[in-house]
Amino acid sequence: MPNNNALTLNAVNSFYGDSHILQDVSFNVTEGRVLALLGRNGAGKTTCMNTIAGLMKPRSGHVSVFGRSIEGATPEAICHSGIALVPQGRRVFKSLSVTENLVVAKRRPAPSGRVVWDVEDIFKVFPRLEERRSHPAGRLSGGEQQMLAIGRALMTNPLILLMDEPTEGLAPQIVAEVGRIIGQLRELGLSIVLVEQHTNFALRLADDVVIISTGEIVARGTAADLIQDSSLLNNHLGVH
Repeated sequence: MPNNNALTLNAVNSFYGDSHILQDVSFNVTEGRVLALLGRNGAGKTTCMNTIAGLMKPRSGHVSVFGRSIEGATPEAICHSGIALVPQGRRVFKSLSVTENLVVAKRRPAPSGRVVWDVEDIFKVFPRLEERRSHPAGRLSGGEQQMLAIGRALMTNPLILLMDEPTEGLAPQIVAEVGRIIGQLRELGLSIVLVEQHTNFALRLADDVVIISTGEIVARGTAADLIQDSSLLNNHLGVH
């Protein structure tokens, strides 16, 4: 049977100094699906995303993209392998214009088999950014900066999109817009790892769910199955 895992973590251990944050974390992200990585504050979700993206190096374990090992590689090499991170806090280049923020992330040429994104494609997905294409990113609203952070990640023509708290601090109508965009990207074939504090938002969008607590995976399954397990959600996420 062919392996359709876009991303695989196998017994990954990551540390901050002497603090053991990720403890033998293993999960798969199936190609073309959304996996929600959920947990309380401090559970290790962002550490997991940073480890995948190469911003932290695992002490042990393996990370692979479509079967090719990437653990220990530089962030640039991991980006070239097909992974893009939409970081927590957006981290746009505030002094650059919207267009410049997008152009600076452009990868040429795009690897075979990937959806090829250019600036005009981003503006079709985010018309609000087109209206502000010449504005400095620092003058955008929080929601617009989040759209720009997503657009910047797409400009690398990824196969796997890591989204770390994309709705943090956003108004409800912008949260709904971000949700629509995530659904649209899945339809285009992107595999997505979604870290979210808004559990109900994540469960509505996700195909699969992994729940992490104090650096260890405590539950996993399809979103449909976990939605039915209210006691599990309450115990690990505080959702009633």
